[in-house]
Amino acid sequence: MSDKIIENNQVTIMGEVAGQFEFSHEVFGEGFYMVDVLVRRLSNSEDRIPLMISERLIDVSQDYTGEYIMAAGQFRSYNRHEEQKNRLILSVFVREVEFIDEEPDGAKTNTILLDGYICKPPIYRKTPLGREIADLLLAVNRPYGKSDYIPCICWGRNARYASAFEVGEHVQVLGRIQSREYVKKLSEFETEKRVAYEVSVSKLECMDGE
Repeated sequence: MSDKIIENNQVTIMGEVAGQFEFSHEVFGEGFYMVDVLVRRLSNSEDRIPLMISERLIDVSQDYTGEYIMAAGQFRSYNRHEEQKNRLILSVFVREVEFIDEEPDGAKTNTILLDGYICKPPIYRKTPLGREIADLLLAVNRPYGKSDYIPCICWGRNARYASAFEVGEHVQVLGRIQSREYVKKLSEFETEKRVAYEVSVSKLECMDGE
């Protein structure tokens, strides 16, 4: 049962460690730490992807900045309470990690497979240049009755296809994790730069027709 559930959320990324480990939380005496990894896109820009790693997988007291790693795991979400409301926090929960010798080829550095359920009506729109986009929110089940809520973005033909999905439909998504910066308005005079994460969808399939 749990192996089947793990198969519905698979991530592999390769990239450059961008800083030192920061303590996140502890569960049953096991410490979990956060570190960002810079993953190169084919366009030569970079995505900055947060990893959550157990102290049992890697020596978190070391500084690995600038080294290249490959990490495999799951894309997970949790709600953090901020400013009187919940904010969805996303990170890659790492199950396996290894160091690699050199900067990898951008084509293979970032893959994710999700198998889940549409949990909000899709938002379909067109850019000023006529490009079609659809935003999806996918609920992906974990063992023990929990779910991760993963924002996904579709383009072109996939966006048109996704726009017809209904809440509760079972879909499978293949794509890559991307990061983008945005400015959050905190008050009339205050703004804050933040990073949002989502899955950029390359393949999309509705599983309900099977």
